[in-house]
Amino acid sequence: MTGYLVQPIQRFIAASACAGLLALLGACAVGPASAAAPLQAEPASGSSSAPAFSSLVASRSASVVDISTLRIGRDQSPEDIDLEIAPEHDFADRLAYPLPASVRVSQIRDLASGVIISSDGLILTSAHVLANIDEAQVRLDDGRRFAARVVGADKRTDVGLLKIDAAGLPVAVVGDSSRLAPGDWVAAISAPFGFHGSVTAGVVSAVDRLMGGAGSVPYIQTDVAINPGSSGSPLFDSRGEVVGINSMIYSGSGGYMGLSFAVPINLAMRIATQLRVGGTVRRAHLGAEFQEMTPALAQSFALSAPAGALVVHVDAGGPAQAAGLVLGDVVTAFDGIPVARLTDLLQQIGDRVPGDRSRMEVWRRGAQRTVWVTPSQPQPAKTAQLAPDLTPEWNDGLGLVLGEVSATQKALLRIDGGLLVREAAGLARSEGIRAGDFIVALNDVLLNRVDQFRQDLSRMPAGKTVALLVMRDKRVAYVAVRLPDPVPSYTTPPLLQPPNPKRTP
Repeated sequence: MTGYLVQPIQRFIAASACAGLLALLGACAVGPASAAAPLQAEPASGSSSAPAFSSLVASRSASVVDISTLRIGRDQSPEDIDLEIAPEHDFADRLAYPLPASVRVSQIRDLASGVIISSDGLILTSAHVLANIDEAQVRLDDGRRFAARVVGADKRTDVGLLKIDAAGLPVAVVGDSSRLAPGDWVAAISAPFGFHGSVTAGVVSAVDRLMGGAGSVPYIQTDVAINPGSSGSPLFDSRGEVVGINSMIYSGSGGYMGLSFAVPINLAMRIATQLRVGGTVRRAHLGAEFQEMTPALAQSFALSAPAGALVVHVDAGGPAQAAGLVLGDVVTAFDGIPVARLTDLLQQIGDRVPGDRSRMEVWRRGAQRTVWVTPSQPQPAKTAQLAPDLTPEWNDGLGLVLGEVSATQKALLRIDGGLLVREAAGLARSEGIRAGDFIVALNDVLLNRVDQFRQDLSRMPAGKTVALLVMRDKRVAYVAVRLPDPVPSYTTPPLLQPPNPKRTP
């Protein structure tokens, strides 16, 4: 199965803090130099493609800083110690790297990195670096140290902003992350494990990488070595321009394994501007969730090409519902700008503020429509536990054993309909559907009863590809499943009866 419902084999893990204890081991400072004009990449000796980063380091390292933080009077808890963060859950700690669980401390010193974005002392870093800290200190490349205050931090994008009282500081050259492409050379300057001024280089592995559980940040994926102490460090392109802020690594061991993720600088600077002005971020909330369109899903929704963003959930009472957006719509344009991929729509929404009225072009049941939406401020999410319930059961021939969902369960899950997957095999399992999932809709038709699903499938021609809207851990995504040829005959067994207890003689 694709999208948000992929079950990861590895896990994302932290990499930023606690390297401060090793800071005394590092003394690899690179001398300051001018940060004026962007550099042109020079070919390395013996290579016609790899750039020489020595001139980049000489001119840009002065804008990179080490950040030491202190947490006072807060002992470690089990939540602090868990280094592995599954993508289906919270990515709040990102690269956090706490001390072992056996260590009881009253002062925790961490080390991270940052980059100067204004000559009067504004420093861009990662939000998780600044979480729950009591003190922060910044060390410049020339060895000077300054006490720093937190201007603001945005947990959702992992962007944080610090301020030191200084003037005439060397400022990084900010580039355009939208120009990055897989294969481009990039480099990072940071303080991994406290080794100041360390340089690592590699290539862009992918752009616009959405991570399930990490929100809607279109990460830059690279193979640049990032380790504890590198959180918040700048990612440079071969011109010496900052194109990202290093945020996460993907690892099963705690160290670098070839997968690093950076927040695009275009997004980071937009967030930093809001943090500088008001200390918080105002973002548009549509009350809808979207999914990337695939060729199979495009066929299911009668689209000529796999373009656009597919609506997989609409909040009751939200702006999207008020605008008339419905499940199964495909957003093809936003304020006149075509939406080729999901990230195109997310970027357009991210550029809006609550109250901005926008026009969306949507594809619905073979026809193009226009809806007008006015985003609002997002509301805090509510959590609830799902209680077990006895429901009717049915095997649908696709390898799914389905059960109906009670009204109470629907309210807890915030869904208008759905069938519980009790077992998954065959065609359904091959597409990633598994027991415990919920089949919320068939194409754009919400499901409430197993006989309704049976009847709807019976009308489908053999070999047709259908889109099943699947919910897992309160995340939803469409899964394309091709009906078998020929379509098996369906029968509905009697309702599942609760056990009838009897006394033994």
